[in-house]
Amino acid sequence: MEEIELLANLIVTADRIVVFTGAGVSTESGIPDFRSPGGIWDRFDPDDFTYQKFVSSLEARKKHWQLLSFGALIANIEPNPAHYAIAELCRLDKLDCVITQNIDNLHQKAGVPDDRVFELHGNMRWARCLNCDHRFPMEEILPRIKEGIEVPDCPNCGGLLKPDMVLFGEQLPQGTLLEATHRSQSCDLFIVIGSSLVVYPAAYMPEYARKAGAKMAIINLTSTDLDHYATVVIHSEAGETMQKVMEKVGGELTR
Repeated sequence: MEEIELLANLIVTADRIVVFTGAGVSTESGIPDFRSPGGIWDRFDPDDFTYQKFVSSLEARKKHWQLLSFGALIANIEPNPAHYAIAELCRLDKLDCVITQNIDNLHQKAGVPDDRVFELHGNMRWARCLNCDHRFPMEEILPRIKEGIEVPDCPNCGGLLKPDMVLFGEQLPQGTLLEATHRSQSCDLFIVIGSSLVVYPAAYMPEYARKAGAKMAIINLTSTDLDHYATVVIHSEAGETMQKVMEKVGGELTR
């Protein structure tokens, strides 16, 4: 496939690659898409999941924690070939960083170091106290819900405990956003994988890269508004595509 060869060549010749991932990468690990038919919002009302409701309403907090304990979200999900292909870029010293909209921790689980993953929407594997700012692994908190505590509080200070992911109406973590913007503007190849680029401000990242002169590649099942700017566009599944691309890359780098 000509596009696979082209993307592999772009990777081989690049010095600073930023990979931007969206829900299309997570769904291939079995994590349901929030927005698609049959997704999470077919079972839960997204209007109940705003930051404002979380901090002001006990009932809203109960629904948040119910969603977190929902089996499909906390199952033992494993990385898929797309995650491992991105981790291979890191091992080959080609990856500057991953910027992700996903909250599942799978890039780290596949082998990308924590300091190379910028999670714009947080990480559902953690909970954070809004009072003392202490962070706790979610596996320490969720068992309390199974014990009958509908809204767990902070084990450290008793304050309001919140899943450490960005809710509707909540600002993105500013330090993460600023660093992701800087990395986007400093790369020479920006690869979008599994995102339709419709959720902002995250979707500004490829625009920053393009305007700074980086080449762009897009792998997504459906078209995006930036397809016409990309050097290569592949409308296919992320895992299968990235596996083929990295096979080509490995062959080129070992010549």
